[in-house]
Amino acid sequence: MIPTSFPPRDEIARLSAGMLLEVGAVHFNSREPFTLASGLPSPTYIDCRKLISFPRIRSTLMDFLTVTVLRDAGFEAFDNVAGGETAGIPFAALVAERMALPMTYVRKKPKGYGRNARIEGVMDEGQRVLLVEDLTTDGGSKLSFVDAIRETGATCSHTAVIFSYGIFPETETTLGDHGVTLHSLCTWWDVLAVARERSAFDAETLAGVESFLSDPRAWQAARS
Repeated sequence: MIPTSFPPRDEIARLSAGMLLEVGAVHFNSREPFTLASGLPSPTYIDCRKLISFPRIRSTLMDFLTVTVLRDAGFEAFDNVAGGETAGIPFAALVAERMALPMTYVRKKPKGYGRNARIEGVMDEGQRVLLVEDLTTDGGSKLSFVDAIRETGATCSHTAVIFSYGIFPETETTLGDHGVTLHSLCTWWDVLAVARERSAFDAETLAGVESFLSDPRAWQAARS
């Protein structure tokens, strides 16, 4: 069913951040930083995959994501919803159900046998496709998925994520230069604010995280 209520953006951000904290998807450790896929250190790590195991939270976040896209992009803006392999697949299915649209998914690389396909499901030339993922850091990982969609003759001008880091200024530029608009529910700043309200981590850890968020590249350079 298509959601029809539209909470204010700041309320969506606050509630979404709180739900990520509630399910244990948020990890802060400024003393022993995590290593990101890029190889760079970070005192923050988020695991949005956990959300699929919490039905009430999962359902609410997918309602939020659907109404955010409908409000920002339009109610008749899409013909197909595609999930990025692998984390985006369940969320794309849930959003497609709410928007009453076909669902497909995009492989990270060709299958390697059979049709050697990157697109699974039915995606037709001329369809307007919404790419759904769990999160984005600097936006770069989305470009390969967008290109695979466009190679079918479909268009892809929007991507929707539950969580955007919100600390790298190049994110929207990277996507924008590729003709893609980003829609997200919350950022690290929203999570930090709610974590402080709830005293979810000790003061030293929260201060370390804020230092990272204020200048992530300098923070990483000093520890690389």
